Amino acid sequence: MTALFAVATSFLWGLADFGGGLLTRRTPALTVVVVSQSIAAVVLGVIVLVTGAWSETGPRLWFAVAAGLVGPVAMLAFYKALALGPMGVVSPLGSIGVAVPVGVGLALGERPGPMQFVGIAVAVAGVVLAGGPHFRGAPVQRQAVLLTLLAAFGFGAVMALIAASSSTLTGLFLALFVQRVTNVAAGGAALCVSVRRGGVAPPRVAWRWLPAFAFVGLADVAANGTYALAAQRGPVVVAAVLASLYPVVTALAARGFLRERLRGVQAAGAGLALLGSMLLATG
Repeated sequence: MTALFAVATSFLWGLADFGGGLLTRRTPALTVVVVSQSIAAVVLGVIVLVTGAWSETGPRLWFAVAAGLVGPVAMLAFYKALALGPMGVVSPLGSIGVAVPVGVGLALGERPGPMQFVGIAVAVAGVVLAGGPHFRGAPVQRQAVLLTLLAAFGFGAVMALIAASSSTLTGLFLALFVQRVTNVAAGGAALCVSVRRGGVAPPRVAWRWLPAFAFVGLADVAANGTYALAAQRGPVVVAAVLASLYPVVTALAARGFLRERLRGVQAAGAGLALLGSMLLATG
C-alpha cells in the first residue's frame, strides 16, 4: 500500500505542477496559488463537516499550520520557475527536496534494505536524466534554478510536516483543511502587501479558467493526502522517493499536451525511474 499511495502521489503532483505551470504563463503565480488553494479549502471544509473530523483537533495540527506557511512560498517559487522554464530542467530539479523527508526517516531510525537503496539510486538518476537534454540547449536563467531549489526544499519540508500532522484518516482531512486555510491566509496577506506597496493588482480570474484552477488545487491536496497515507503505512524513505517521481509525469504531460519532444536520454530517464520504483516496491 505504501508504494501504491506514493506512486499515486507522484502522478497527482506531476499533473498539478503541469497545470500550475501552464496557468502561471497566463496569470500571476500568487493568484494561481491563492485561487487554487481557496477552491481546495472549500472542498476540504465540506469533507471535514461531513466526516466530523473536527473531533480530531489536537497539538499535531500545528504541523499542518507550519506546512500551510511553507507551502505557498514553495508553490509560488516553483510556479514562477516553471513559467521561466524550461519544464524539463525545473521539474527534475524540484525533486531534490526529497532529501528532507528521507533525512527525517533516516533520523528516526528507518533503514531500507539493500535492494531499496539500489532502487533509490536508480529512481533519482532517472528523474535527473528526464531533464538532461535541456542542459545542452538554451541556457537556463539563474533565477529559475534558484527558485526551483527554494521550492524543492519547501516541498520536502511540507512532505515531512504533513506526514506528522495526523495519525487517522479523519485527522488527515482536518490537517489538510487547516493546511489549505493557512495557505490561503498567507497567500492573501502577501497579495495585500504587494498591492499596498505599489504592486500591480491581480487581474480578475475568468470563469472559464476556474475548472483548471480547481484541478490544480484539488490534485495538489489529493497528492498531500496520498503521501501522508503512504508515509503512515510504510517507511518514509520509500514513500518519499516514490512520491518524488512526479517530474516524469510532468515531462510526459508536456510531451502529450505541448508536444515537447522527449529525446533518448529523457526516455531512458523515465525508464530508470520506473525501474527504481519497482525495486523500491518489491525490495
